[in-house]
Amino acid sequence: MTTKKIISTEQAPAAIGPYSQANQMGEMIFTSGQIPLDPKTMEIVEGGITEQAEQVMKNLFAVLDAAGASAETVVKTTCFIKDMNDFVAFNEVYGKYFAELAPARSCVEVARLPKDVLVEVEAVAFTAK
Repeated sequence: MTTKKIISTEQAPAAIGPYSQANQMGEMIFTSGQIPLDPKTMEIVEGGITEQAEQVMKNLFAVLDAAGASAETVVKTTCFIKDMNDFVAFNEVYGKYFAELAPARSCVEVARLPKDVLVEVEAVAFTAK
C-alpha cells in the first residue's frame, strides 16, 4: 500500500494553518495553494499582481523542487486571482514558468484570498524521479 508523504521545504513559506506545503502519494504530488509570502520573513511581498505572482510562482516551484517535480511534470494548476482585470499581467508571469508543455489550468476570480493577497496557485504534478 502506498503511504502519504508530507513535503516540506524552508525555501517556501511555512504553512499558516493545519495543512502541509504538499503531499506525495506514490508518484503524484499535490501542492497546497501558494500565496506571495516571502519564506524568510513570512510577510507579503510589496507590489501589485506582477510582484505577487512572481513570488507565488517562486514558492510553488520551491515546493515542487522539494518533491522532486518540475515544470515539465506539472499536469494541472488551479489559479485564484482577486481581480480578473489582472489576468493578462498574471499570465505574463505564469507563462515564464510554463514556457513549454503548459499544464491544464483553471483560473478563477475569487472574492477574497488568505491575508488579502491578489493571487494564489496550487498544482498537481508527478515526481521526476
